Amino acid sequence: MGVSENIRSIDRPKNTIIVDSGRDGVNRYSVRERLGVKYIKGGNPQPENGRVIGHIIDGRFVPVTDRMSDEPDSLSYGVAALAKSVSDDLFEDLLAVYPPNEAAAVMASAMLKVARPNIAANRYSTHYGRTFVSKYYPNVAMSKNSVGSLFKKLGMDGKKRKAFYASRMARVAPNHHIAIDGTLKQDTSTVNDLSSFSYKARVKGCKDVSVLYAYEIETMEPLCAEVFPGNSIDASSFSAFINDNNITKGMIITDKGFPISAIEEDLKMRPDLHYMAPIKRNDRRISENGMLEFKEVVTGTDKSVVGKKVDLKNGKYLYSFRDSYRAGKEERSFITKSKKKKSFDSDKYLSHRDKYGVIVFESDVDMSLSQVYNAYEDRWLLKLLFAQYKGEESLDSTNVQGDYSLIGAEFVNFIATVMTSRMVRKAGNAKLLDVMTYGDLMDDLSSAWRQSGSTDKPRSADKKWVHTLPSVLVLLEKLGLSEPLIKESRKVGRPKKAKTEPENPKRPRGRPRKNPNPQAKIE
Repeated sequence: MGVSENIRSIDRPKNTIIVDSGRDGVNRYSVRERLGVKYIKGGNPQPENGRVIGHIIDGRFVPVTDRMSDEPDSLSYGVAALAKSVSDDLFEDLLAVYPPNEAAAVMASAMLKVARPNIAANRYSTHYGRTFVSKYYPNVAMSKNSVGSLFKKLGMDGKKRKAFYASRMARVAPNHHIAIDGTLKQDTSTVNDLSSFSYKARVKGCKDVSVLYAYEIETMEPLCAEVFPGNSIDASSFSAFINDNNITKGMIITDKGFPISAIEEDLKMRPDLHYMAPIKRNDRRISENGMLEFKEVVTGTDKSVVGKKVDLKNGKYLYSFRDSYRAGKEERSFITKSKKKKSFDSDKYLSHRDKYGVIVFESDVDMSLSQVYNAYEDRWLLKLLFAQYKGEESLDSTNVQGDYSLIGAEFVNFIATVMTSRMVRKAGNAKLLDVMTYGDLMDDLSSAWRQSGSTDKPRSADKKWVHTLPSVLVLLEKLGLSEPLIKESRKVGRPKKAKTEPENPKRPRGRPRKNPNPQAKIE
């Protein structure tokens, strides 16, 4: 198409030609380089055009500039860096089981779950592209369909999940303690067979799934997890969980919901696996062995606790404890409820009064009272931590459709829970949780942005931070995620001059001493 004279007359670089594309828009008139002339045998020479170097826009020549990059020049650094600092071994364990691209996708999904607890499937890609997760695990497909496909594949391949859990269980020391606990998660899906009414769900009117976790008390982090139907009873789930995950050593510490009678055969086949479980307060063994007749004060705890230990004829042991503070709290609770109901059951009060604040354990291991009570206290602390993880990661609902997707999503939640437990422990060791909550720490760290092209170890004094507050840099330094600025110490005052020998030394002060033997000088 021909170009009008008023367009061709506009100043532009020499040896160029204007080409009319015929399309409306600012780029209609392209300015191309004239490379030269192409000679055609038997015909007239034809001009040869080169690349587009600009356009005629609003009556003037506008040169072509580089296109805007699809990659951001800065990314959120803090939370992703903290998660990465505690999870390299998890990635290695995944690589031993899964292909590299799937292992990277699992780690990236779990990190995003830690950074954005309420993240929806259609938001993984957005937050992946705005955090350093995309630098730690590059080129991972994080679209809604890709994440859904990942969860489904993870849920379908149970062998790989068990192999991953087995590698973690193999590192448990024989003298360590394993706590098994469960949680119910709301699942209103109509296509999930695992979704059922639990005994709690019937009251609130929605279906649940049950997730069992095994924790190592000494490290306070999960070892393995498994999904069960919401209406599955604890006894059957308990035995299946031990067999499916091949728990063969350590000491299992349970609560009253997991009866040891359900795993007696499993324990016989696992001589290195032991247990410590509380029994109900109406168990006849308590009265038959006088477990309320306490014999000593329990040491090693700041609580006021008395206890008693009894060796049973079957080789088992009973350990009973009474916490005076908890006893008073339970008694006050009973009386307060009676006042609200305006009725008092004297027989029930008298029958329970001696058992307030009491807990009795059965075990197949001979231990001291302090060892048993401290193990129980550690498990209770771990239970509180698990409740915190559920709150921080929003693990109270499933938000997926299909049983395989549900199981796969819980596997990613397991990785995220391990990361969170380690992040909490690292922040605690740095004394940060003494002055702020874990949620506030995550908010502050998420505000630490850094240039995306910086691959070297961060330093607080470098120029690659983007609008990051000095107080946040201090948090990163305490967590070992940024090298602090080392200031040279200088003594206060003027530096001392170096001592030099004078050219004409001064005469010593005072009169010179007389020669005691003047004759010797004359001679």
